[in-house]
Amino acid sequence: MPDELLVPIASDVDVVTARQLARNILMYARRGEIALNLITNGDRQGVVIVARDQGPGIPDVGRALQDGYSTSGGLGLGLPGARRLMDEFDVSSVVGKGTTVTMKKWRQLAS
Repeated sequence: MPDELLVPIASDVDVVTARQLARNILMYARRGEIALNLITNGDRQGVVIVARDQGPGIPDVGRALQDGYSTSGGLGLGLPGARRLMDEFDVSSVVGKGTTVTMKKWRQLAS
C-alpha cells in the first residue's frame, strides 16, 4: 500500500480549510509548527496532523469550533472545516500558553 493519503479538494472551501490552520498560526501566534506523521492502528493506516503554537490561546474553544465564528473578521471556516474533514479532531488550548490541534484521518480501503 502506498504511504499517501488523499484528502479530496473539490471546492474553494476545501482549499480554505486546508490552509487555514497554517494561516491561523501565523496570524494569531506569529510562530508555530505543523507535524505530519503516518500512523497505523491494527490494519488501519492514516495520518496524524498536529498544529501547535505558543500564542495567546483560545479562550472559548467551543465557540471557535462554530461555523462563522471569527475574531479576525475572516470566514470562520478554519477549525470547523478542518474538523469536518478529519475522522478524529481535538483542540487543546490554554490562554496565554498556546494551542495544539491534533487531527487524524484514516485511509478508506477499497472494498
